[in-house]
Amino acid sequence: MTESIPSNPTQTEAQMKNPTLLSALLALPLLAAPDPAQATNPFFQTWKTPFGVPPFAEIKEAHFMPAFKEGMARHKAEITAIAESKDKPTFKNTVEAMEQSGAFMEPVRAVFGTLSGAETNANLQAINRELSPLRSAHRDDINFNEKLWLRVKAVWENRAKEKLSAQQFRLLEDTYKGFVRAGANLGPELKERMRAINAEQSKLGVQFGDKMLKATKDYELLIEKPADLAGLPEGARNAAAAAAKKVGKDGKWLFTLDGPSIWPFLQYAENRDLRRQILTAYTERCNGGELDTRAIASRIATLRTEKAKLLGYATWAHFILEENMAKDPTGVYGLLDQLWQPALAVAKKDRADLQALLDKDLPGIKLQAWDWRFYEEKVRKARFALDEEALKPYFALDAVREGAFRVAGKLYGITFTELKDMPTYSNEVKVFEVKEQDGRHLGIFYTDFHPRPGKRGGAWCGRLRSGHGTIRPIVTNVCNFTRPSGDKPALLTPDEVETLFHEFGHALHGFFYAGQYRGLGGAPRDFVELPSQIMENWAMEPEVLKTYAKHYKTGETIPDALIQKIEKAGTYGQGFKTVEYLAASLLDMAWHTQTEPKAQDAMAFEKATFEKLGLIPEIHPRYHTPYFNHIWNSGYSAGYYAYIWSEVLDSDAFQAFKEKGNLFDPATAKAFRKEVLAKGNTADPAKLYRTFRGRDPKVEPLLVKRGLK
Repeated sequence: MTESIPSNPTQTEAQMKNPTLLSALLALPLLAAPDPAQATNPFFQTWKTPFGVPPFAEIKEAHFMPAFKEGMARHKAEITAIAESKDKPTFKNTVEAMEQSGAFMEPVRAVFGTLSGAETNANLQAINRELSPLRSAHRDDINFNEKLWLRVKAVWENRAKEKLSAQQFRLLEDTYKGFVRAGANLGPELKERMRAINAEQSKLGVQFGDKMLKATKDYELLIEKPADLAGLPEGARNAAAAAAKKVGKDGKWLFTLDGPSIWPFLQYAENRDLRRQILTAYTERCNGGELDTRAIASRIATLRTEKAKLLGYATWAHFILEENMAKDPTGVYGLLDQLWQPALAVAKKDRADLQALLDKDLPGIKLQAWDWRFYEEKVRKARFALDEEALKPYFALDAVREGAFRVAGKLYGITFTELKDMPTYSNEVKVFEVKEQDGRHLGIFYTDFHPRPGKRGGAWCGRLRSGHGTIRPIVTNVCNFTRPSGDKPALLTPDEVETLFHEFGHALHGFFYAGQYRGLGGAPRDFVELPSQIMENWAMEPEVLKTYAKHYKTGETIPDALIQKIEKAGTYGQGFKTVEYLAASLLDMAWHTQTEPKAQDAMAFEKATFEKLGLIPEIHPRYHTPYFNHIWNSGYSAGYYAYIWSEVLDSDAFQAFKEKGNLFDPATAKAFRKEVLAKGNTADPAKLYRTFRGRDPKVEPLLVKRGLK
């Protein structure tokens, strides 16, 4: 079975479905004659690949800009046809027609976005810098098209006469609100100011991302003396030796700021000064020098505050949160304030234990941030007899991935089959076909699990094609997990195991969306993490562990004694983890609850924020302002709290399975898929959750899980 992406210059699939839009387009003047180069540009061709996946080997960097420009031109023509139509505005000829427009550009945007995150280079970054203001202007041209806005407004005002389905009404409501929130009601001068703000924000976001990526990838801690490796596990040493060899420094050991490199070093390296060096490099990224982002961050915050004020909102947070479950900053602080003091109290208690151990090694020396993970690991070993290194042989990457697949199979009846010889953008990418229990094709799944020079840090789920209606999705999971070392496969840490399950949960959300419209396939920021985080709950359950945690050499199932140690140590370290996360969330809120658009000294602003909170100096926030990519360049502004908000939901939702006495209770799984995973943003998320659970979520399961109660 194969699927193709429509590529005819005048009739996209969406246009063929909408005769009104098609007839209006045909009445327009013809666009310029096709460029001969289009004949060799894959984005202008029908993709004759299995399931219509991108033909990565044929796509060159030079193909992107012509395809984007053509896509924007076609989209503009489609929008003009809708706006200039002489027919009375209706949901079908206006709102639905807009939803179906822009189809040509979707695969271009999806492929470019995927490569920009997972396999970027100087050329792609240059394209992004050139492209960013063009895309910003294109969006504004649509949002500020007065005739289009009047048609949308007319449909909204006559909505009671349209006899719309629930999904149609939701799309109309989102479309109408989208115009209002973009500034469609502003006067001409304010619209021009809004255009300038949007253009500058877009440019600054790209600059921030480029600087942060370079600062992260440029750092190297090169070790030449074996003595400086004391305490490090064999796997960490072997990985560092392989990294050094790869850059022509054979016989040495190279550590970087990529997660699989820095975190084991801080956890195990006995050389305290080297721990200080690498953590300082991590926390001081972009805080000065040629890669300084402090002024960029402050400027973005200033522009956001100004934009919010232009639109009639008190702060940027009020503007953003209006569309989230939290609704306003009071809702966010209502949750975060419940957690901050209990988490800080646990962290302070743990600090005393760590200081006591440090006193034995170095009397009179005060505990520092670069000591925390090292001594926390010592306490974990002493108190629970649990060594993370003893766990890793049971967490071979492929086995963990198959474990996640098996959980999804038991819950939802789906299967995953690896497809060989599929087009990919890296030889490290694996591809799977996802099928329903009855064999029907559900989607295609790309996995990309290891760090590379052109891959940004962290882990994320993306789309090479969004699913809606009869169109099946192509979903990606991109991570930065520990690499294979020597004759060993990639052996994951418990945190990496949970991350794999987390991103896989996002993928399931993409596969299961059953809505009619592409524009309703997402979810509010503080609800979208529910499908991902609930999957983490299964990862370390004893019943599930025994299905996938097999020793990579012997095949032995993880012993009960080791599982018991995991359970006993389950809440240890949660004070640190919760405080570092909440500190970043509260920093995000501080930046985005400013009431006046004025420049700030970024680090002075941050320092004052943490002093007010009482953050202890031994714990850094998970992200400092200069490298807080989530809020400056990744769509989480006034939204980083969403992980903990969603954790309230996922902890409570998982409890529904526990209450049934069956982690795979068929009725509960069916309800969760139907009422949450399949719905996307087709209804209010609070209503979706209540329909699934029968009530609003309770915070108690989260407090218990994190050891804060």
